[in-house]
Amino acid sequence: MTFNQPLGGNQMPRFGGIPTMMRLPEAKTTAGLDACFVGVPLDIGASNRSGTRMGPRSIRAESCLLRPFNLATGAAPFESLQVADIGDVAINTFNLPDAVRRIKEAYDVILQNDVVPLTLGGDHTITYPILQSIAKKHGPVALIHIDAHADVGEHMFGEKIAHGTTFRRAYEDGLINPDLTFQIGLRGTGYSPDDFNWSRSKGFTVVTSDECQGVSLAPLMASIREKIGNTKLYISFDIDGLDPSVAPGTGTPEIGGLTAYQGQQIIRGCKGLNVIGADVVEISPPYDSSGNTSLLGANLLFEMLCVLPGVKYHNV
Repeated sequence: MTFNQPLGGNQMPRFGGIPTMMRLPEAKTTAGLDACFVGVPLDIGASNRSGTRMGPRSIRAESCLLRPFNLATGAAPFESLQVADIGDVAINTFNLPDAVRRIKEAYDVILQNDVVPLTLGGDHTITYPILQSIAKKHGPVALIHIDAHADVGEHMFGEKIAHGTTFRRAYEDGLINPDLTFQIGLRGTGYSPDDFNWSRSKGFTVVTSDECQGVSLAPLMASIREKIGNTKLYISFDIDGLDPSVAPGTGTPEIGGLTAYQGQQIIRGCKGLNVIGADVVEISPPYDSSGNTSLLGANLLFEMLCVLPGVKYHNV
């Protein structure tokens, strides 16, 4: 079997070519794919700065700098998985509930085939309909959620669905296993202790950013791996989980965040787990003047690809 390969920098200059994710071939459907990159260009669920609708396009543009082999881990995903970019979900720009419906229906179609979707966001609202579709196929999943915010609000301006309510709705709908839900990097100011304590009261494991400062996250991830075991896992990575010094291009930045390497450690620590989907959300290119936040998002998505079941590894 011949596997799709990213277009290399010696075949076409990195500033040239069609800007798919990692300059992979584009596919119209997920038939025959093991994994796919898909964009959800939504920002009408955001409560502060807008711009995440441009996230997927910017991530794709910056991903031209990536190469197909992971020199740190030895992962060679394109030697063992059939991967393509399937484009963007056609969301409703003017109606959030309808956009959420469209996202869920799009992922129902994507998941008709045995494929792992890796999603380019989009604000964090998108994870709710994705999890609806994921749970429809796989049942309740374990969740690793990297974020500055718990996103467990009861409502935002009276709305039940927005980027700050995602994981309360996912819990209420039985989409996630609360005892196997891990929220990492939470921090910042809040309205009350309930901002984080609601998660704890439902059985989520909360690891604040303060607990992560100055330490390796490898021991934490070893503990999480042991708890999750063979349970199917979804990874949701809000870019504001990282410190704004490395990820300024986001709508709700919070100081005192994780380092870029700690973000890599979290994802690399998922190797061996049964990852059935993942996303990187809340990248807002208008606040990313250098493009570094989008480049960081592209790298995190590549790291996610590298830990999927079936990936070939070389000794490094």
